[in-house]
Amino acid sequence: MPVNEKKLVLGTGAVIGLLSVLLMKFGNPPNMGVCVACFIRDIAGGLGLHRAEIVQYLRPEVPGFILGSTLVALATGEFRARGGSASLQRCFLGFFVMVGALVFLGCPLRMVLRLAAGDLNAVVALFGFAAGIWVGLIYIKNGFSLGKAGRLAPVNGFILPGVAVVLLLFVLVAPPFIFFSAKGPGAAHAPFYFSLFAGLVIGALAQRSRLCMAGGIRDLFLIGDPHLFVGFVAIFLVALGLNLTVGQFKLGFVGQPIAHSDVLWNFLGMLLAGYGSVLLGGCPLRQCILAGEGDTDAALTFLGMLVGAAFAHNFSLAASPSGVLVGGKVAVIIGLLVVTAIGYFNLPQAARAGSRKEDASYAAQG
Repeated sequence: MPVNEKKLVLGTGAVIGLLSVLLMKFGNPPNMGVCVACFIRDIAGGLGLHRAEIVQYLRPEVPGFILGSTLVALATGEFRARGGSASLQRCFLGFFVMVGALVFLGCPLRMVLRLAAGDLNAVVALFGFAAGIWVGLIYIKNGFSLGKAGRLAPVNGFILPGVAVVLLLFVLVAPPFIFFSAKGPGAAHAPFYFSLFAGLVIGALAQRSRLCMAGGIRDLFLIGDPHLFVGFVAIFLVALGLNLTVGQFKLGFVGQPIAHSDVLWNFLGMLLAGYGSVLLGGCPLRQCILAGEGDTDAALTFLGMLVGAAFAHNFSLAASPSGVLVGGKVAVIIGLLVVTAIGYFNLPQAARAGSRKEDASYAAQG
């Protein structure tokens, strides 16, 4: 990998770590300077897709991720409208990635930021996330594919960026059909223009560097290449240093902000998120970036995550600082089964036949 690309990945990680801590200092919730899953959940609430009153706000960072990617992709000639690659399956994968993330209470990026603030529950989640990626790689090594995307008319690629612009206008205009939390995490947010600035910068840099937590661990396992993973090491180190400097570091499992210490479900929630992300080809942040580049399959994944967030709060699947309810536990198990089915049925026919022969052989030996 060229030296300048390594510097870009490291620089992207360092900037995200810096902006994440600044966003917290300027008003975002503790240990949640940037969390793609939590922010999409808040947007779902702001649009009235769920009525959990403490998590409703049209977070400008997410439209910023999408539009930052779009602007850079247009400037570099990398914007290409494309899609049609198992779009509905991607939507379901996005749904269950969100369910897993909300059982843990954070996306892979927030997992790193929680760890940088001393939350040891994030260590458990990291092992779960890596385990999910490892399981997903079994399918990838055996030929798993959701198919190839085809070229589409350019207008298709601009639909989600257009929606992102509308969301930003809704924040500024505050029409009566948009919901804003009066208390709780949804009411804690940095000023609009700084949040948008941070989102645009992160979106632009992530588009250029291809930064992706799922992709970083995948490449480590698959080909021993750490170049994407070191970007998240940079996020961790910069955020850790700043948290120590400003007194936001608290080491331990218990009493962490907007977190629970249920070890099993922190592990399994992020196992589901990692499993789904590796089959999708990218973590929630990466899906936003791809959608900004004109990838309509990633846009449908984004919509799947949005619906998943709404569903999780309407049916009490999301965790809270007091723990995980039965519905959330059942949803994670169902999610693991659905993601496994998607993995299996998108293997080449020969690989599926080989798997059935092995099962029959084991049954005969038994």
